[in-house]
Amino acid sequence: MSKTLAEMATDVLSTADGRAKTALSRRYAAEWAAARLAGNAPETGTANPPMHPARPSEPALLNPRDVPRRKPGTPEGRIAILHAVAHIELNAVDLHWDLLARFGHVEMPDGYYDDWVKAADEESKHFNLMADCLEAHGSHYGALPAHAGMWQAAEDTAEDLMGRLAVVPMVLEARGLDVTPGMIKIFKQAKDTQTIEALEVIYGEEVGHVAYGSKWFHFLCGRHNLDPKPVFHTLVRKYFHSTLRPPFNEEKRAEAGIPPDFYWPLTEINDA
Repeated sequence: MSKTLAEMATDVLSTADGRAKTALSRRYAAEWAAARLAGNAPETGTANPPMHPARPSEPALLNPRDVPRRKPGTPEGRIAILHAVAHIELNAVDLHWDLLARFGHVEMPDGYYDDWVKAADEESKHFNLMADCLEAHGSHYGALPAHAGMWQAAEDTAEDLMGRLAVVPMVLEARGLDVTPGMIKIFKQAKDTQTIEALEVIYGEEVGHVAYGSKWFHFLCGRHNLDPKPVFHTLVRKYFHSTLRPPFNEEKRAEAGIPPDFYWPLTEINDA
């Protein structure tokens, strides 16, 4: 393998089409895992990734307030949910590879790279599962407008690895643990077996991604002799432009290493 991990990550970020992006992501993840197993993993390296990852011409990206709302009990509403999840998963692919490309100058243990390559691979699988479900319903990714704000957290934390870990896996992805059971219920009512199975895969694996965020956030706090909880509160208030809203999936959050006293205080109005 001649490319560094950071160069592989930049390749993925520079690929626009969703299916092509996730295929390249999965290929590089498999190559990294095989090389690590053989004891000859490539250098992690450094890179200059694009500030905005390459994106297909569709979907149109709108301000969150302008994305049409559809009733979840209708077929159109369920397609809108699938499309929104596919969009989240595609952004997650880029967010995880961006972690590997953008912060190569921060020295981290080998396990850090293993975790985020694995997470990027699983997010790629998740996008494809959602794209398959959309196609089974006669739609496709790009058929509906999507949320333009998904990349904001990456821009805001482009120079702050601890801030990135706090906001992306420990806030945004943790939110997925809160809302996915409700989505599964909607598709159970519709007797949509394919989507139920796909969402259950996503739900199970997202716990691990949140846990990676918590693990490496705590690692960096330990390295700098910082108390994780107040640092987490400070970083989230700095970079997350909203308050956290209950209800929370406290069981799954705990499983991912995030106790209630990390997130409940952030439900208070953020005056920052």
